[in-house]
Amino acid sequence: MRDLTSCSAAITSTLHSEAARHLLRSDGQEDLCFALWRPSKGKTRNTALIQKLILPRRGERKLHGNASFLPHYFERAASEAAAAGAGLAFLHSHLGPGWQDMSGDDIRAEEKHAPAAYGATGLPLVGLTLATDGALSARFWERVAPRKYKRVWCTHVRVVGEKLSVTFADRLMPAPQPKEELRRTVASWGMRVQSDLARLRVGIVGAGSVGSIVAEALARTGIARISLLDFDTVEFVNLDRLLHARRIDALSHRSKVSSLGRGLRLSATASEFQTDELEYSVAEEEGFRSALDCDVLFSCVDRPWGRSILNFIAYAHLIPVVDGGIQVEAKPGIGLRRADWKAHIVGHEHRCLECLGQYNAGLVAAEREGYFDDPKYIAGLPADHPIKRNENVFAFSLSAASFEVLQALMMVIAPLGIASPGAQMYHFVPGLLDAPKFELCNEGCPYPALAAKGDHTGFVVTAQHKKAEQARSERATALRTLPWRYRIQMFLERLAERFG
Repeated sequence: MRDLTSCSAAITSTLHSEAARHLLRSDGQEDLCFALWRPSKGKTRNTALIQKLILPRRGERKLHGNASFLPHYFERAASEAAAAGAGLAFLHSHLGPGWQDMSGDDIRAEEKHAPAAYGATGLPLVGLTLATDGALSARFWERVAPRKYKRVWCTHVRVVGEKLSVTFADRLMPAPQPKEELRRTVASWGMRVQSDLARLRVGIVGAGSVGSIVAEALARTGIARISLLDFDTVEFVNLDRLLHARRIDALSHRSKVSSLGRGLRLSATASEFQTDELEYSVAEEEGFRSALDCDVLFSCVDRPWGRSILNFIAYAHLIPVVDGGIQVEAKPGIGLRRADWKAHIVGHEHRCLECLGQYNAGLVAAEREGYFDDPKYIAGLPADHPIKRNENVFAFSLSAASFEVLQALMMVIAPLGIASPGAQMYHFVPGLLDAPKFELCNEGCPYPALAAKGDHTGFVVTAQHKKAEQARSERATALRTLPWRYRIQMFLERLAERFG
């Protein structure tokens, strides 16, 4: 496995509930079981996706206050993992709440079996501990030399369902210190909620009108790390809707993520705020792997290929996706006829983007083949085809972004136990909000079956993205010929940002 900077683990809420029913006993004793896991390799993070429990049979483990397993249980579990082409995980329970450390017996048991697990599966043994409040802690046993394995703690563990529950290793990801700038925010939902929100790594795919407003809302809410993913360049036509973008950005051919990242650093409230400015499409391997480093993704794209990939990530890699969209209809001589926008969560226990009608699977192939950037193909499409529609207003983007941010906040905070407001649709004309919809995928939809398969789905969803490559190339060429007055202004801005 590649040397990565951090590790994490994730599990569906359904499988988490199954594990809790087995491991958290009414008699107060600890218990154990094995499981299968699949890798999800991001650019800087490796995640173990727990896919299936292998529960003990009669005579395969002993309960004596603590718990221990017999050799033939481990052998059965390792064989099943090898046959499935999966990694082997070991779960056990501890008495007490929150992130759990390991006892000496815990360490010896996992370290002893790490070589055999790796030998059988080619993947590290992953250990997880379930606390009485449902919190999970996790670690990888990485091979560092023949017969020598090193414990690498995960930074956090996600439980993904209607609610997103995350347990953090405070040693590796300390809770942020209270700040005066966030006093009113913390007063609204408490320091514990703020600590969990702040430590989420949030990705925004598409730094356009909606994406830039979503990013601003998150930065002011105290999110400490935001990844911005967009290959496009700021143009004059964007300036009526693109937050933080200025004339100098269009004149200097600045990337949208660079322009937005600069603005966010000026308005962020987190103590150690960080942006990742990624000039890629999520359809490119670099962009796709960067998206897998995130805990939550916002889908702020308007083309089908990107949406289909985010749909895939939401299920296969257990990363909830917050999606939305705006549709405006205007007629010459009549003016505005309608403007609608929607917001919803996609992932385990939610309806997927294809079933929601957010993209047409047939158009994914057309875009992937480059037809959406072929003038002859575009000219042959009807005037009302989605690829030709580009009407929008900043106020509409503002409301759509607000809907998306509120969906994400409810998923994490779950006020009064309510984690989902359902799929929402607002009509500017005549000013009505539809009744929310709480639906799962259509029968036969393939996406729920991909849950927690990660890099083992057998599908390759990325490819060469010629438009993204062209945008980067044109930006680099334009920067080389940029007039000196713009270069000096950009240099002075960087100095001011660095030294305050």
